[in-house]
Amino acid sequence: MNEIVLRARQIVKTFHDGELDTQVLKGIDLEIAAGDFLALMGPSGSGKSTLMAILGTLLRPTSGTLEVAGKSTHEVADAALTGFRNRHLGFVFQFHHLLPDFTARENVMFPALAHHGRETAQARQRATALLQRVGLGHRLDYKASKLSGGQKQRVALARAVMMKPELVLADEPTGNLDRETAGEVMALLQEMRASEGTAFLISTHDPQIAARCDRVIQIVDGRIQS
Repeated sequence: MNEIVLRARQIVKTFHDGELDTQVLKGIDLEIAAGDFLALMGPSGSGKSTLMAILGTLLRPTSGTLEVAGKSTHEVADAALTGFRNRHLGFVFQFHHLLPDFTARENVMFPALAHHGRETAQARQRATALLQRVGLGHRLDYKASKLSGGQKQRVALARAVMMKPELVLADEPTGNLDRETAGEVMALLQEMRASEGTAFLISTHDPQIAARCDRVIQIVDGRIQS
């Protein structure tokens, strides 16, 4: 049985606006095991984005418990949360969020630079190897601003697994790509799952993307339906 890398229990999130309280998540239970390749789907307003933010430790739940890599995030102080996130979680976004004036390799190395406070030979070697694996060995020293949309997303994927995280959260990673390029990115995500042992949770509106995952998690009105 694969190790559980994320466990959420009775996650509730309520937003306060003056005297108005809006409960967006209403008791979410979820487990993700090492190597899982999962899709998260739900209509607009279902709580999908809020759930992704909480699972990624970018947002604290109102109540409930969240464990990542066997550690309760409740026990991690806000000041230490960035470092914890950097070590155990990776992120891929629809709009990649690369640093445009930095090279592809520098962007991939960034999580390691943040962790060590400097560039290391090991980080440079791993970033180079990851870019070669995603087909960008010939673009190592190209600035991100000079890359195509598909190439930028490949760099973002390499960056997401740079620190060998237990889980990568991918929020609409193909939403800004054409169908052919989206298929290539999904194939790379699956290859990274196989080679790195990383679990992936992919938020998507696209049923064709979801069909390429092992399991689909449906969230409706703040609750997981299936």
